[in-house]
Amino acid sequence: MFPGARSGTPEQAVSDGLELAAAGFEMLDVGAVAAKSGPPVAAAEEEAALVPAVAGLVARAGVPVSADTFSPQVAAAALDAGASVVNDISGGSEEMFELVAERGCGYVLMHIEGPPRVDREWRSYDDVVEHLLAWFEARVELAAEHGVAREQIAIDPGFDFDLSPEQDLELLRRLGELRALELPLYVSLSRKDFIGAALAGSWEQRWPAERREWGTVAAVTLAVRAGADVLRIHDRTSLQALRVAELIARG
Repeated sequence: MFPGARSGTPEQAVSDGLELAAAGFEMLDVGAVAAKSGPPVAAAEEEAALVPAVAGLVARAGVPVSADTFSPQVAAAALDAGASVVNDISGGSEEMFELVAERGCGYVLMHIEGPPRVDREWRSYDDVVEHLLAWFEARVELAAEHGVAREQIAIDPGFDFDLSPEQDLELLRRLGELRALELPLYVSLSRKDFIGAALAGSWEQRWPAERREWGTVAAVTLAVRAGADVLRIHDRTSLQALRVAELIARG
């Protein structure tokens, strides 16, 4: 995770979130477990870090708060604290779907081909966009079987997760094709590894997150042009790019 997106403590997360809300960010996504690979984090430990931050932001920020967690136990506690959305990088589970259905909250369903926070070889697809369309259709159908309404779901292509830099670029190039699913398109691009690889011309020598700000601006602008509905970003420069691109592309 980009160091600039880390707060360290629930108190600092609230302070940072309030600054972002004042700067014009329209929703705050809060997580306590890094998406990158690493040892498991106990649900109780994650909950202790996440829930106070969610509660503090719900009380003071004046914008919706999203809980970034793939633990149903932690998600339930975050919803109890006032979160209105669960942002789940695990691709969903029966237990999570049942929770989301019961609570009626928003739900971000991200494409991933295995357990989160576990390193894997990149997969090969004949057509990455066609694969994602079929994958999302199947997962949304499973969610519906557990009571989740389509109106609750936004889809996240999962840039950097189980996708090679070349697949990420192809997916961003053809992002608008995912709109065929008729679900809100949630896109997380901020300082992603594939941007660092594109800037360096090599995955092995990819630029560090600290040098990817303007590459992110370019990716965000193109995502808006392609029809992304929600952009998960860290930087005010990306927020400016989003606003101007939206005015140009959509009036």
